[in-house]
Amino acid sequence: MSTPAQRMVAEQLRPHGVTDERVLQAMASVPREEFLSPRMRRHAYEDRALAIDCGQTISQPLVVALMVQAAAPQPDDVALEVGTGSGYAAAVLSRMCRLVVTVEREPALAEHASETLRRLGYDNVEVAVGDGSLGWPAGAPYAVILVAAAARGVPQPLVDQLADGGRLVIPVAFSAEEPQDLRLYTRAGAEVSYRSMFPVLFVPLRPG
Repeated sequence: MSTPAQRMVAEQLRPHGVTDERVLQAMASVPREEFLSPRMRRHAYEDRALAIDCGQTISQPLVVALMVQAAAPQPDDVALEVGTGSGYAAAVLSRMCRLVVTVEREPALAEHASETLRRLGYDNVEVAVGDGSLGWPAGAPYAVILVAAAARGVPQPLVDQLADGGRLVIPVAFSAEEPQDLRLYTRAGAEVSYRSMFPVLFVPLRPG
C-alpha cells in the first residue's frame, strides 16, 4: 500500500520533470501534512501551494522538487534556505545535505517550524530568525541556497555567501503584473552566471 507522499511522487513529480532519484526519495519520505494546520491537512498532497500562518504559503510540491533538483544538493553540502515558512522544504533538503540553515523573518513561523522539525526528528536543520535578504553569514559559505520568496534582483549578500561551485535558486520579480522568473545561479570563482528555469508565483521577499 503506497503512502500519499509516494503517490504524489508517482503522479505529480515523475511525470513532470523530476528525475533525480534522491529528490524523489526525499519528497516521498517527508510527511507534508505534518507541516500544515489540522484544517489544511486533507489538502496536503494536492498539486498546489497552500496557505499557512502570517499570510505565507507552503509551495506546490512540484516547485519544491524542481528547485531542489536544480540546486543538486550533495551529502556533504551545507545549504541555506531563505523563507522557512512551515519548514517543509527545509525538511526535504535535510534528507540530501549535511546541514540546512533556514532563515525566517516571522518569529511565530520560525518557532512553529522549529518545533515541527524537532518533533519529526529533522535534527540537521537550524532555524534562525532574521532578514533573509541578508542571508546568514555565520554559516557561510553555502554550496546550496534556496530562496522561497521573489526578489526584485538577487540580494548581494546571498551571492557573497555562495561557495565556489555553489548553486543558488531564486525567483526574480520584474513587476507585480508579470510572472516571476525562477533562476539557477552558479558560481565559478569570481564569475556568477544564471539560467532561467520557468515562470513561478512566490510571495515577495521583504527586507527587514
